[in-house]
Amino acid sequence: MHISGQLVISTLMAGMLAATGTAIADDHGDTASASFISTDGSEVGEATIREGNAGIVVDLEIQGLEPGWKAIHIHGNGTCSDNNSGFKASGGHLNPDDRKHGLLNDDGPDAGDFANFHVNSDGTAKVQLLNERASLEGNTGAKILNDHGAALVIHENPDDHKAQPIGGAGARVACGVIQKS
Repeated sequence: MHISGQLVISTLMAGMLAATGTAIADDHGDTASASFISTDGSEVGEATIREGNAGIVVDLEIQGLEPGWKAIHIHGNGTCSDNNSGFKASGGHLNPDDRKHGLLNDDGPDAGDFANFHVNSDGTAKVQLLNERASLEGNTGAKILNDHGAALVIHENPDDHKAQPIGGAGARVACGVIQKS
């Protein structure tokens, strides 16, 4: 394919991605936030969650983590109180439809799955994540602000998006309880 054909395809794909992002990010006014702590209890970042008309948008800013690719998931219990034992109290993924874990799984993904993100060599990351299977108040998808609450949990490794139950993502290294703003 010649250069102009590649440019047209790239332009079309960028337009489709922008249109999808706009549809998801169309602000419905509902927002939430999460303050992340590490296993030693230190603050390591913030997330802002916005309700869109087709899911949620998470704006994530992290510092103080080991560099490399990381998995992040929505977990089904709104607690991060057990940081010294690895945030196990946050439970498993938000998954009211009992789907299999993984964006590449034929029987998935569950409502807590996100794409991986990268932590830079200085321990920081700034990323925007989209999830069309979850919502803050239940407008579409799995409801985050329910009786159990929910938490965003960052794992030490990337998610392979297939292996059960967490895609080989490893230990939980940071956690933030999602609270309505």
